[in-house]
Amino acid sequence: MIDRLPDYVVAGDGDSTLLFLHGLGGDRTNWSPQIEEFWTDFRCVAWTLPGYGVSPPMASLTWSNLSAMVVRVLDEVGVEQVSIVGLSMGGYIAQQFAVDHDDRVDKLVLAGTSAQFGRGNAAFIERFLAARLAPLDEGGSPADFAADVVTALLSDNAKPAAVANAVASMSRISAPAYRSALECLVTWNFTDYLDEIEAPTLCIAAQDDKTAPVAALAQLADGIADAQLEVIPDCKHLMNLDRPDAFNALLRDFVQ
Repeated sequence: MIDRLPDYVVAGDGDSTLLFLHGLGGDRTNWSPQIEEFWTDFRCVAWTLPGYGVSPPMASLTWSNLSAMVVRVLDEVGVEQVSIVGLSMGGYIAQQFAVDHDDRVDKLVLAGTSAQFGRGNAAFIERFLAARLAPLDEGGSPADFAADVVTALLSDNAKPAAVANAVASMSRISAPAYRSALECLVTWNFTDYLDEIEAPTLCIAAQDDKTAPVAALAQLADGIADAQLEVIPDCKHLMNLDRPDAFNALLRDFVQ
C-alpha cells in the first residue's frame, strides 16, 4: 500500500522553488510570514507533516520515508530542483533529503536544528520523552499543553499573531500523530553523514534558543563542507515566527 500524499500548499510561480518544512509542533501555516514575503519572486511549497492535521498518516514514520515523501510532493508539484528551508524537526528531514537526493537540492537552510537530537545526551532524551508523553499517557492531546510549550519557544515580545499561530498549529495535532512524531524525533543522529551534504548551506541559530542552541548550529556549519552560520539576536526557537523580518532577510540574501 502506498502512503497518500500529505496536505501541502503552493503559492507563486517563480522560476525557483522554496520548500518549507516545519517543526515538531507545527504545520504548513507556520510559514505564512515567509510565503507572504517570497511568493511574488519564488514558487513556495509548504507541507503539513504526514499524520498531522488533515495530512494522512504514514505506515512507518522514518527519516528515509519522510525524505521519499518529499520527493513525491515535489514530483506532484512538478518541481525538479528546490531550495529547502527546514526548521527544527523539519531541518532533520531537510538534511536527510539533501543526502538522499542531492541532485534535487539547490540550496539548504537549516534553522534551529541539529545533527543529533539532544546532542546525544541520553538523560536529556529521557526527560524530554517523559515530559511530552506523560500528558498523552493520561489521555490528553497536544491541544492541552500547546500554550505552555509555545511560551518556551517564542520570545516574551513575540507578536500575538505569532503566538496564536504556533498554539493553533500544535493544537491541531492528534495524540497518536504526536506520539509517532516524538518516537521518530528522538532517533535522529546524522553526525556521520554531514560531510555528504554538498549543497551550499545556511545554518541559522536563534541567540536565546534552548532547544537548538547556537552551539548545535555551529556544529552543523562545521560539519558541512559549504556552510555558513548566522545568529539572530533576541530570538527563540520558532525564529521564523518570532523574528520574521530578520529571518526573511537572511533567507533572501542566501537564496538570491
